[in-house]
Amino acid sequence: MSASIKSTVEAFALPWLTEHGFELVDVEYVKEGSNWFLRIYVDKEGGIDIDDCGQISEFMSAKLDELDPISDAYFLEVSSPGAERPLKKPQDFLRAEGKHVLITTYEPIQGLKEFEGRLAAVTDDTLTVQVGKKEYAIPRDKVAGARLAIVF
Repeated sequence: MSASIKSTVEAFALPWLTEHGFELVDVEYVKEGSNWFLRIYVDKEGGIDIDDCGQISEFMSAKLDELDPISDAYFLEVSSPGAERPLKKPQDFLRAEGKHVLITTYEPIQGLKEFEGRLAAVTDDTLTVQVGKKEYAIPRDKVAGARLAIVF
């Protein structure tokens, strides 16, 4: 059910967001405790601010009331993806090339399932992560999760 809600929300949100200069980063519909949350992660060149979130929230609320795709009670949250932005779409990985990332895999690659380091190269099939002085070629179909990572 959450996959169909996600695709419904993406279908109506994406054109409006794009038209208004925003990028739809991700949509989540998750249950935490006894509450459901519909989370919309949005970004734009230079970052989004509270006014942007308010404008997007107003649009989303009105459209969700009109279409009524969710039968449960839920909380709507609109926010930036944050400094540790998830990497999901091909352009996310290309934009992250050369940056510090954390990539997890479904199964071990050279004995590891977690790779934190510089995203050295991106191809259609492989992500190359430099961890220390060693490089790991990670097949994209083995990637369980990926995000930017902050170095302290």
